[in-house]
Amino acid sequence: MPKATANALTPYFDAIPAIKYEGPDSDNPFAYRYFNPNEKILGKAMKDWMRNAVCYWHTFRGTALDIFGPGTLVRPWEDGTNSLDMAIKRTDVVFDFISRLGVEYYCFHDRDVAPEGADLSETNANLWAVAEKLKKLQKATGTKLLWGTANMFSHSRFSQGAATSPNADVFAYCANSVKEMLDVTKYLAGENYVFWGGREGYNTLLNTDMGRETEHAGAFFRMAVDYAKKIGFRGQFLIEPKACEPTKHQYDFDSATVLGTLRKFGLEKHFKLNIEQNHATLAGHDFCHELAVCTSNGALGSIDSNRGDVMNGWDTDQFPNDYRECAQAWHIIINGGGFGSGGLNYDSKVRRDSYDVADMFHAHICGIDTWARGLRIAAKIIKDKQLDRFVAKRYSSYDKGIGKEIEAGRVNFEKLQKYILAKGEAAPNASARQEYLENLFNKYC
Repeated sequence: MPKATANALTPYFDAIPAIKYEGPDSDNPFAYRYFNPNEKILGKAMKDWMRNAVCYWHTFRGTALDIFGPGTLVRPWEDGTNSLDMAIKRTDVVFDFISRLGVEYYCFHDRDVAPEGADLSETNANLWAVAEKLKKLQKATGTKLLWGTANMFSHSRFSQGAATSPNADVFAYCANSVKEMLDVTKYLAGENYVFWGGREGYNTLLNTDMGRETEHAGAFFRMAVDYAKKIGFRGQFLIEPKACEPTKHQYDFDSATVLGTLRKFGLEKHFKLNIEQNHATLAGHDFCHELAVCTSNGALGSIDSNRGDVMNGWDTDQFPNDYRECAQAWHIIINGGGFGSGGLNYDSKVRRDSYDVADMFHAHICGIDTWARGLRIAAKIIKDKQLDRFVAKRYSSYDKGIGKEIEAGRVNFEKLQKYILAKGEAAPNASARQEYLENLFNKYC
């Protein structure tokens, strides 16, 4: 856990106590009811299952602007500039918040922590100036970097893509950004590096050479892998799928699409996936489907935790509050071996009309407690083994006889035809009992 600090780094959260676990009966809005960091769940501390991370962008750089108006989140520590001086001062606020919240990790894009300069050399220098301060704060508080990444979507130069841009100069600019952020992530002992292709897609095929653009993306990823090896960066590479927004169609549409692309370029051993709850629904899937695609392919790396609104068809990035969904997610995650070097990054925004600094704490407490409650439920399901036994029994025809031969690869069409002709007809299917299983799941919740 982050080190307890006797003296706060800033005065902005003086009215907020350190957030501690008080149990499910607590009425304290500044306490965890389900997240007890060191409590053992299935033999591992809860904090080690969850690996909670505060995101820099929404929490400290977001202003809640939307297409109808400017931001409403006027934070007391901001001076109204995007200067390097403000960026360095802001780091104290970030680490004060993380320490009071009692989580271990944070994550950021390059432009979250440092502004662009008058030219690219100054931009790079700004990033390193802030990175030096971040390293000091990590050491002072015990906070760790879950992952770093480069923002290659906000500036107008990325309006037609980053690595998939038709402009080779933009490709080169992005190479600089990722190179610098890989160096910074290594310098800060970051455990992962994330690629999110914010504008890696197309709006119309009338002006797009899809084959050429995806080849460029593959080449870019290969360069990143080669550079990481050169500098000795051993963190896990992650790719975050998203179906659409801002482009009509993103090349990283969903988990299956990303995995197919990685295999095309021979990169599947170098990358895992960072799944976002809200992005899953934009792709027409539910969150647990995307997790299952990853775990069945040994490719689950980390989670951007948020939710959409069922009444809205876009990426609303709200804090998670559905512990039932999280329980089912944990069942998949745990049976898939856990996160490894990844974790739960709260890529979520407070609402436009929630503008008090206290709301930042309430939002994270709710999100963390939601996942913690889900973890407790999943542990009961796994310990009880009833659900897992049902699934195993449903596929038991593959545990012996012809089924075992199929899975071992020891049969062909001719042998299978001979088998089924001799039998005359397939054995009847047993009931899938969805309703029974839904009722069983409800029992644990």
